[in-house]
Amino acid sequence: MFVVHPFEPFLGSAPKILILGSFPSVKSRETGFYYGHRQNRFWKVVSCVGGMTEPKTVEEKKAMLDRLGIALWDTVYSCEITGSSDSSIKNVTPNDIRPIRAEYGIKAVFANGRTSGAYYEKYIEPVCGVKATVLPSTSSANAVFTTEKLVNAYSVIRDLI
Repeated sequence: MFVVHPFEPFLGSAPKILILGSFPSVKSRETGFYYGHRQNRFWKVVSCVGGMTEPKTVEEKKAMLDRLGIALWDTVYSCEITGSSDSSIKNVTPNDIRPIRAEYGIKAVFANGRTSGAYYEKYIEPVCGVKATVLPSTSSANAVFTTEKLVNAYSVIRDLI
């Protein structure tokens, strides 16, 4: 099914870090915000790294991101996708992060998972000239990484928040 990204990037008031996923899952598309599947460990990991209580509501999630200076978006603007499977993504149109970097002075870009990192490297890095650090996916499908290992990997953002 061909899908266009259904929501805008979350920028907050003064982001210093941009974390990019690949494309919103079905659950995220239903909830209208990033990492909406309750089994995705993104919110648990980022709250641990930031020393905050794990947010539950979309408003709490936005408040935490704003306080930590983290912006969220995805590498893919539109694509063909089956369900939520990153491996099914094809016919990609990438997002353009240049306006966000220019307006907000983003200091570092991180990709949440290899798929996001691969799309970033292929489509976005050649245009913006900025490397992204690829972090392990917080998806529950990435069972190799325990929550503890994810927190350790994501701790690289701690010095930037």
